[in-house]
This record gives sequence, structure tokens and C-alpha cells, in this order.
Amino acid sequence: MTETPNPQDPQGQRQPTEDEIRAAYQEQLRQVHVDDVLVQTVLSLLNMGALRAGLTDGGEADRDPAQLRSAIEGIRALLPIVEPALGQDAAPIKEALSQLQMAYARQPEVQAEGGGEPGAGPGAAPEPEQPKPGETGPAQSSGRLWVPGQ
Repeated sequence: MTETPNPQDPQGQRQPTEDEIRAAYQEQLRQVHVDDVLVQTVLSLLNMGALRAGLTDGGEADRDPAQLRSAIEGIRALLPIVEPALGQDAAPIKEALSQLQMAYARQPEVQAEGGGEPGAGPGAAPEPEQPKPGETGPAQSSGRLWVPGQ
């Protein structure tokens, strides 16, 4: 004779159905704000960046300039979005980002490539031509730049 599987766990409670699990998950999602997820992502990127910069205990083995660069770029992209939600709490995050950028610039691999701040390495957009002395630059000639006395 074959026994039918018992839908109860050892404590005598029945297991939730897939629909019940899905409904509970959707209820949890309703309670989470997107800004909270974005802020948590920024904090996670800061922590990962510190690890990849070698700033944590035993960090030399975890150093990875490419991963550090990705973390910095992610933070830089998200920070303007989350800054209004953070208010004054944005200042320590900006400071931590500055520390990561400095650590990135000090990486031997980055210095050997002549790179500095993320966004300035190979594959980055070329530097715009500098105006000749006496000429106005593109921002000034478009009227977007205020120059005292002009």
C-alpha cells in the first residue's frame, strides 16, 4: 500500500500553497518604497566599493579596480536620485564616495594606465577642445555661463 505525502511539517502545521506565498510576497512589496531600495543599493555599492578598494581588513586580496570603478559609477548614477530622500544624510555618503574615488585613483593599476577618476579612462568620451585665449567656450557663448563683468 502506498502512503500519500503528508502536507504537514513535523510540527503538525500545513505548508503554505504557492498562491499564499505569492500573495504574502506581493504584500511585502506593497510596503517597500522604491526610494528605500535605491538607498539600500547605494549603501551596498559603498560597502562593495570599500571591499574592492582594499579598505577593509585583509583587503589587499579583495582589491579589484574594475569592480571598484563599477561601484563608483553606480553610486554616482544613483546619488542624484536618492539625494532628496536622504536630505542631510547625503553628506556622509558623498564623503564615502569621495574616499572611494581617491582609493581608485591610488590603485597601482589605475596609475599605470594614467587613469584617474572613473569616467576618464579608456573608452571614455574624448575631452572637449579647450577655447583659445580670448575666445569664449561653449557654455559661455551659449549664454548658460555667467561671467562677472560680461
